[in-house]
Amino acid sequence: MSSTQVPLLDLKRQTAALKPELMTAIEQVIDDGRFVLGPAVEAFEAAAASYLGARHAVGVGSGTDALWLALRAVGVGPGDLVLTSPFTFFATASAARATGARIVFADIDPATFNLDPAKVRDVLDGRCPVAHRLGVEPERIKAIIPVHLFGQAADVTAFERISEEYCVPLIEDAAQAMGARLGDRAVGNSQHMVCFSFFPSKNLGAFGDGGLVTTNDDDHASRVRLLRAHGSPRKYHHELLGKNSRLDAIQAAILGVKLQHLDGWISARRDHAKIYTDALDARTECAPPSCAKGRLHCYHQYTVRVLGGRRDSLQRHLDAHKIGSAIYYPIPLHLQEALADHGFEPGDYPLSEQAAKEALSLPIFPELTPREQTHVIEAVHAFFE
Repeated sequence: MSSTQVPLLDLKRQTAALKPELMTAIEQVIDDGRFVLGPAVEAFEAAAASYLGARHAVGVGSGTDALWLALRAVGVGPGDLVLTSPFTFFATASAARATGARIVFADIDPATFNLDPAKVRDVLDGRCPVAHRLGVEPERIKAIIPVHLFGQAADVTAFERISEEYCVPLIEDAAQAMGARLGDRAVGNSQHMVCFSFFPSKNLGAFGDGGLVTTNDDDHASRVRLLRAHGSPRKYHHELLGKNSRLDAIQAAILGVKLQHLDGWISARRDHAKIYTDALDARTECAPPSCAKGRLHCYHQYTVRVLGGRRDSLQRHLDAHKIGSAIYYPIPLHLQEALADHGFEPGDYPLSEQAAKEALSLPIFPELTPREQTHVIEAVHAFFE
């Protein structure tokens, strides 16, 4: 077995390749002297909107803030319910709880790990046993948040039909999906709001926190712009109770440089994913991630299902061979201590719970070398053989 070390992610390689461009962009911000909003943020917002085909892109402080701002923009507050997936990062739920709303879940599609539109309909129609047990009143559901998990676009078309039919606002959590597509439409090109994160590990990552809300709706964009700056259209005049959540100018300049390289990075990720998928045959007891028809997966993570209850053992084996891996997410949201007051129980969302026991993410990033990827594949084969 090779002695090669393979990190789950190596940001230093990307930064080193772009350092001259990045330093020039940062110096321009320093020379301009406008560090909060200003021309660097405006330039990035325009570039992001153009890239995504969206009418508006509003830079904010983080992906979590993007969700909170979008929820507040459609009026979600105390006493309301927000419906989302139990198999995602906690920020999806915590942003909703921060508005004063309570969380309602529907289970996932096991093929894509994403929220299942049919199960969302069950909740809205009063047919979900868990929601019935918890006394969920469907008319109090004021937002639905599908998550584009691991870079796989959710079935937005189905959710848009649900949103229109039930008159419930739709807010997409695209924190992991910058560059993903549904047919000829980019994730982010929607009449409703789409929320992105620029956490450093994302496909498009800043050198700190950052986020974005995109929409083709003028009113939504206007409200998010107000809410991100204390509800203030001009200094000392406040129309809404918002917060301080503005994308930092230096982060915007960094993101503007990186955005120009994003398509190439996604192409490299897709190439790596194909190599993994071709190599993970029946011998490995690893089910590779599926890509739903008509969608372009941007592979923020390459997440397999390890069958037969051997996921944790495989991770230990990879670690022994100096190969990075990660478990996203070992505890579904409905079983998190922070939501214990909601009344959820083990077994409520069995598909999410099963995914939490089987999912394992392998190293994938644009600069991953053939030698490194071969080492990962050989280690996986050796474990099962």
